Amino acid sequence: MTGDRQAMLFGLGAVALWSTVATAFKVALGYMSPLALMWIASLVSWALMGVLVARQGLLGQALRHGWRTAAWAGLMNPVAYYLVLFGAYDRLPGQEAMALNYTWALAMAFLAVPILGQRLTRIDVLAGLIAYAGVWVIATRGAVFDVAFADPLGVGLALSSTLLWALYWLLNARDHRPPLVAQWQNFSVGVPVLTVLLLAGPGLSWYGWTALGAGIYVGLFEMGIAFVLWQLAVHRVSRTAKVSNLIFLSPPVSLLLLFLVVGEPILPSTLVGLVLILGGLGLQQWQKTPAPVAQID
Repeated sequence: MTGDRQAMLFGLGAVALWSTVATAFKVALGYMSPLALMWIASLVSWALMGVLVARQGLLGQALRHGWRTAAWAGLMNPVAYYLVLFGAYDRLPGQEAMALNYTWALAMAFLAVPILGQRLTRIDVLAGLIAYAGVWVIATRGAVFDVAFADPLGVGLALSSTLLWALYWLLNARDHRPPLVAQWQNFSVGVPVLTVLLLAGPGLSWYGWTALGAGIYVGLFEMGIAFVLWQLAVHRVSRTAKVSNLIFLSPPVSLLLLFLVVGEPILPSTLVGLVLILGGLGLQQWQKTPAPVAQID
């Protein structure tokens, strides 16, 4: 099997898993707070990454080097990013939070201007206008001439999560740690912080087997296995765009699962907004000279 074919299979596996997490988020958040979900999922992901780091013989390196970077990176991801993201999912319908979160690639392109000194192309600007028009449609639930959002805080949290995610990857553009090591170290920083926040706040509680299963699923697949599959895809493919475009398959599947499992009616405004967002992302991805930041994964 060629490297590109393997990469496509790994990429499809990651996208398939990511397509299920919006549903898992909504199921879990129906039983527990965002902080409790974050703690369970992070603990599971940390344990999984630790096993993988040890199996690859990287544990010694992980224990000795890289902690200066992990000290701030772990506070951004998982702590800040996922708490904000789960807060958005807790307030908004899953379809809206999922769609708004897909604008992180555009946020990255715009933030790369002041942080990395990159220039925006005309296509980047046009793509941004198209995609953020979709954000407006979703945020107003179709009442595009009404500035009163259905849930301003939820929309703000969803868009803030895109800024945090984009900022995290831009600041890590020069991070030379192996991806698995970096992920495990970041979660090694994040889990104790989340534990302190949980104990100082709502405390440990038993939410039932369904909630526990959903939390384990999020940690194992969204934060764990999907990450590993995506890294394998990116490192084996001859050109990153071949696998990065696979992410466009995820939103339709996510919407279907939210409808079938959670029972969310699919709003026309979500469909229109999502088409605009994906159209803007597609325009940015397929321009003749992609901005270098689009290659950061």
